[in-house]
Amino acid sequence: MPRTLVIVESPAKARTIEKYLGKGYAVESSIGHIRDLPKSAADIPEKYKGKAWARLGLDVEHDFQPLYVVSPEKKAHVAKLRKLAAEADEIILATDDDREGESIAWHLFQELNPKVPVKRMVFHEITREAIQAAIASPRQIDTNLVEAQEARRALDRLYGYEVSPVLWKKVKPKLSAGRVQSVATRMLVERERERMRFVSASWWDLLVTGKTADAQTFPARLTDVAGPDKTVQKLALGRDFDPLTGRLKAGVTARLLTEAEARALAEGLTGQPLTVTSAEEKPFTQRPYPPFITSTLQQEGSRKLGFAATRTMRAAQRLYEQGYITYMRTDSTNLSTEAVTAARTQVTQMYGPSYLSPQPRVYAKKAKNAQEAHEAIRPAGSAFRTPESLRAELSGDEWRLYDLIWKRTVACQMADARGRSLRVRLGGQTKAGEAVGLSASGRTIDFPGFLRAYVEGSDDPGAALEDRETPLPPLKEGERVTAESVKPEGHDTQPPARYTEASLVQSLEGAGIGRPSTYASILGTIQDRGYATKKGQALVPTWTAFATSALLEHHFASLVDYDFTAKMEEDLDDIAGGRAQRVPYLRRFYLGDQGEGMALRPLIDRQMGEIDARSIATISVPRLEGTGIEVRVGRYGPYMERGEQKANLPEDMAPDELTAEKAEEIMARPSGERPLGTDPDTGLPVVARAGRYGPYVTLGDTNPPVRSASLFPTDDLDTLSLDRALKLLSLPRLVGTSGGEEVWALNGKYGPYLKRGTDSRSLTSHEHLFEVGIQEAEALFLQPRFGKGRVAAPPLQTFEIEGRAPILLKSGRFGPYLTDGERNATLRKGEDEGTLSAERALEILEERGKEPKKKPGKASPKKAAAKTPAKAGAKKPAASKASTGKSSTGKASAGKTATKKPATKTAARKPAAKAAPAKATFTWAQLKAHLGVLSAQEQQLVTATREQGRKVDDVAPELGLDVKKAKGMALQASKKLNQAARGK
Repeated sequence: MPRTLVIVESPAKARTIEKYLGKGYAVESSIGHIRDLPKSAADIPEKYKGKAWARLGLDVEHDFQPLYVVSPEKKAHVAKLRKLAAEADEIILATDDDREGESIAWHLFQELNPKVPVKRMVFHEITREAIQAAIASPRQIDTNLVEAQEARRALDRLYGYEVSPVLWKKVKPKLSAGRVQSVATRMLVERERERMRFVSASWWDLLVTGKTADAQTFPARLTDVAGPDKTVQKLALGRDFDPLTGRLKAGVTARLLTEAEARALAEGLTGQPLTVTSAEEKPFTQRPYPPFITSTLQQEGSRKLGFAATRTMRAAQRLYEQGYITYMRTDSTNLSTEAVTAARTQVTQMYGPSYLSPQPRVYAKKAKNAQEAHEAIRPAGSAFRTPESLRAELSGDEWRLYDLIWKRTVACQMADARGRSLRVRLGGQTKAGEAVGLSASGRTIDFPGFLRAYVEGSDDPGAALEDRETPLPPLKEGERVTAESVKPEGHDTQPPARYTEASLVQSLEGAGIGRPSTYASILGTIQDRGYATKKGQALVPTWTAFATSALLEHHFASLVDYDFTAKMEEDLDDIAGGRAQRVPYLRRFYLGDQGEGMALRPLIDRQMGEIDARSIATISVPRLEGTGIEVRVGRYGPYMERGEQKANLPEDMAPDELTAEKAEEIMARPSGERPLGTDPDTGLPVVARAGRYGPYVTLGDTNPPVRSASLFPTDDLDTLSLDRALKLLSLPRLVGTSGGEEVWALNGKYGPYLKRGTDSRSLTSHEHLFEVGIQEAEALFLQPRFGKGRVAAPPLQTFEIEGRAPILLKSGRFGPYLTDGERNATLRKGEDEGTLSAERALEILEERGKEPKKKPGKASPKKAAAKTPAKAGAKKPAASKASTGKSSTGKASAGKTATKKPATKTAARKPAAKAAPAKATFTWAQLKAHLGVLSAQEQQLVTATREQGRKVDDVAPELGLDVKKAKGMALQASKKLNQAARGK
């Protein structure tokens, strides 16, 4: 029987398609891309390693010929595909129908080099009908699409590999630049700059509750009031203020009410009669939203479901591969005739004929540079399955996303929503005779139409419909009402909102930057590379992002210019359409062609000598003007500097939160370099320092120092003595010899412990490091480690979530973490396990949950490595703390003989197969006995939350703390109490 080999990208897609193909077909997966440009020098074939261009993977001098290599982890799989191809009578390449999918198909064809006929098969949904139709209508590989994708890959390689080293040299190591990534980072930075320049303004107005003759009430706002000269003036609103000064804009004549004036007016207006001076009613109509494309799906996934873009796309990928939805990477809002018919049928069946649009709706994509020749994202098939019918088949994320897609698709063929809006103006006088004007507006929905199925930004259409209705009584001109109650209200202008993942995707798409398939990965990259962090849903740029954006804006402006980047997308579209050629385009971009093009390489050569690294690393902070304090990005992180004084900036402080007062407070903290005296044995100075990762002491003034040691939790940097510092520096301590191996007492990142060869045991307290003897140490090593007899501690909390395995909150060696049995996610600083909700637990696990590493059959010692703590300033000593590798020179550096100490940290040479010991859990009654280890403020906070059951959000203002700082303090206090209870 003839045998046809069908190759797709993913195993899940292969399993689904195989069900729809009869005998004679074998479906295999390529598992994504099978080859790419070299990722590192190790990937470069031996015969090319001497070539100057090999680093790029592109032979610039020979038409940018790419060097493609099969990655080591793919070689065995490619060999398997070759064998299957050799046994087949025909090969069908069924990768996705977009540029990337076309490129994968081309790479498969090139690498497998088949001797049998090869066809290209495309489809937009994985249903029996779609697969059989695609098999019956194959085509050839589209070389124009391949050229466009190869041009994109080369463009990204040239940009990243040439610009990133500039950032390494002029800002800090390990940074990256990217064609879309750098523009997205600039957007975040520009928004944060606006927030940093913003000056808040305050104003007051009145909220009046009007009452009609038949006792109906409605809200109205004071809009006008008579001035001292009896002329009526408009009241100032937020839009009347200049965001850079906090004052009324030039030319604005509005009256600015003070609190005292507002309260006086409220008293004078209460109970006074008001007259309706105008009542204008207008009908309105609202059309349904178009069906989803990739970017709008990511935006609504964020707004409605709270999903990160990567989480939305992960769920969409699974839905597509299992045949539930159409292809999820598209920027076309078009629906097939089959889909429109299916949607209209369900509207009639589920909502009735009156809710059906009179004519089938057609949606034309209006976004810049729409390219994909696909349908919109919709339920698969010619008859849509309702979300309720799939509850038993789909898990939590997949079901919620399918429900969203189904509702949006069905709603797009429903009737318009219709209603009436009423705007009313009222006039009256205060008891003192001051004339006032008020306004009220209402909205009544007469026929909800599509809103019955889908309201954008809401997960509950029914509840959202109620929120959209703000009905007013049927007021008529000349009607008299009474100001039943009047409430003065103060308002503050707000800075422009930070971007969320949803709004950033929307802005990128609106500017024509990037493509549907790139947004999720770009959002992940800017966070992974340290350019942005999440604060709730908001993306907050880091100080590093400010420095990199400044460098690119000042010296490579075109690379982060929005129009230029969008034009690059258009150029790639031209290549895909056969209107332009790849090689000439790359030549203009990289080398220039008779004055045309970017000429990136010559530009970098010219600019490198002109870039002042110190100037680039100095960030302008408007609120610090006049203080003499400068913010800089150093090798070890952001810091402030004024003369010789330096101070690290807190990691969790957003740039717009840095005020002059806050800066002075940070600068007033211990400088971190307090000389304690001289070591009598070596003559070297001993210095106490406040490091980025905690206080520590160093021996010697070299960089790195001769030795360093972290302070214990009970030590105070301000009162630390020379004797105590020398005692700390004596660690690690040789306890003795056992079984022919040395036993050492060490202070590690996760607490005090003993080490013998590759084995280790924890100690109960830090002071025990100085006291433990060899006999006690041997007794400890005789006890089983966790996993060899000890019982794991029960979970701290269990979150039951419908449609999936429960999520457990557990206490681990590295702190509290979440697990569902398949993936683990450690809680980050500021994430309080005490206030964690099931929804937040699920979000954390989905966003950063990772499968636990499999335990190897034999433990392999890890390579010991000395860490360098971040300190302010460029010349700070890169001193290792106690948690880092200790120097073995010690006093021997002064010419004395010393026993060799292991240059290891806690994790060094640790058997990977061993698990962490379980931590005991304590009741509040047990912990309360140790409140003395906390500061007075920490005691107040913990007592209020743990004993009185109050929320941190409510307690924080009473203690003069912002909520985020209070939550962090509560977490640290909890850790201190538990450590004290354990006797550490």
